[in-house]
This record gives sequence, C-alpha cells and structure tokens, in this order.
Amino acid sequence: MQKITLKIDGMMCGMCESHINDAIRRAFPVKKVTSSHSKGETVILSETDITEEALHGAIDPTGYRLLSVSSEPHEKRGLFSRFSR
Repeated sequence: MQKITLKIDGMMCGMCESHINDAIRRAFPVKKVTSSHSKGETVILSETDITEEALHGAIDPTGYRLLSVSSEPHEKRGLFSRFSR
C-alpha cells in the first residue's frame, strides 16, 4: 500500500476539502483520502502508485493548485499488528 501526500494551495474550508476528496475518489481507486485545509495537504492511501501527472489531471480542473507530491510505503498498524510477525 502507498501513502501519497499532496501539498495543495487554495483550500480554505471544509467544503474545499470535500471537493478535493471527491475529485480524487472519482479519478482513482483509492482506499482512503483525507484533506486538511489548515495544513494545506491531502493524504491518499492506495494499493497502486499514482503518478504526479495523473494527480495534476484530477486536481487542476477543480481550481486548486497541486504544489508537491511525496509517496512512501504504508504499513497498516493496528492494535494487534505486533503479534502478526
């Protein structure tokens, strides 16, 4: 699983967060997407890697500006994760 963090310019409120989340969900098969207008970022959890060009294609039409993209492997950590090793 991949954790993709986007820095986005232009989000001012909860409705802006919702617009970004909806655009991401429509464009890609993601497990989870959350946005924070106060941090100016969106975090995506996805089974597959998503290219920066594809993210620009999904976000640019919404009127917000994608500033940067970073990706890292994500391991689900839960209460019992330490026992499954």
